[in-house]
Amino acid sequence: MTDRGGPRLRGRVPEVPEDRAALAADNHGGNDSARAPDPHEPLRALWDPTRRNIGRPRVPRPDRGVKKQSRLGRFVSMYGWRAYAIPVLVVVTLLVLVDAVRSVGDTESTGSADPGFGVRSDSDGTDVIGVPPVADGNYAGTVPAGALPEGGPFTVAGAGTWHVVPGATGKIGEGTERVFRYTVEIEDGVDTAGFGGDESFGRMVDQTLGNPKSWTKDPRFAFQRIDQSDPALAPGGAGPDFRISLTSQMTIRQACGYDIQLEVSCYNPGIDRVVLNEPRWVRGAIAFQGDIGSYRQYQINHEVGHAIGYQAHQPCETDGGLAPVMMQQSFGTANNDIAVLDPKGVVPMDGKVCRFNPWPYPRV
Repeated sequence: MTDRGGPRLRGRVPEVPEDRAALAADNHGGNDSARAPDPHEPLRALWDPTRRNIGRPRVPRPDRGVKKQSRLGRFVSMYGWRAYAIPVLVVVTLLVLVDAVRSVGDTESTGSADPGFGVRSDSDGTDVIGVPPVADGNYAGTVPAGALPEGGPFTVAGAGTWHVVPGATGKIGEGTERVFRYTVEIEDGVDTAGFGGDESFGRMVDQTLGNPKSWTKDPRFAFQRIDQSDPALAPGGAGPDFRISLTSQMTIRQACGYDIQLEVSCYNPGIDRVVLNEPRWVRGAIAFQGDIGSYRQYQINHEVGHAIGYQAHQPCETDGGLAPVMMQQSFGTANNDIAVLDPKGVVPMDGKVCRFNPWPYPRV
């Protein structure tokens, strides 16, 4: 007898279950694809793979008693903490974009208006502009914020004459009302090697006035630097509107006065000079917390502000906010400190303290 293979139980051929035997009887005489599988056939492959409901019926899944997880739940399960971080980042991004749009709108709406600079005057007077009023000489000791910080060496006394630094620019700004022509000059005897030389000083002036946060944000104003090659500086020429002049400590005291014993800069229309204090250029001011670059930008913008017509100083307007560029930040950014210098002036003793700021239009 031929052995068809397949499992044997104790030497006997397994009996065909009754349901399979009946199925085989029903299909007797049909084609091979319809007959029931023989129990001796290997594995459990079906003769007809397309046939259904053969063998044991499918057991239904037990009821788990748990609700099916939502899409959000599956998302959280898959991404963990990232699922919470993503919405937060989206919200933060939207807030930043909204603030940026508002900033642009605020700047555009005030770009051509004075942000509290006061009344502008084109007066050709000769009074020195930018220093505190004449006092009894004792104020300086009560304003420690106005002291000159420790730092590098500076020139105590120069020659009292200035030389023009070579270099010129085109017109910077729209200048719908006025184009201010200026020279960059350094007092003879002032050693500029410690801060990059004469050319570096001139470049700092040009870049500051050409910055969109400076005075050219106002379309009324434009600036143009000229030097000795310009016919305006030839004998009999019209000359510049003002001369931005780096000046030694003792010459500053002659040009700006020294009634209050603090290192100052000023605009002296009698000699057409924006007189920048070289000791301050080297060491800055206490309120600027060692940021010499920002102080130099402030020094230029503040004194040029006087030269283009803004004679009045400003107080700190918002406690904790940016100081106005026309505030006397060389003496501090607290109203109480400035008010001591001029008790009857525009700065109230109200306790407000600002953060230093070198720009007329700090937001562009």
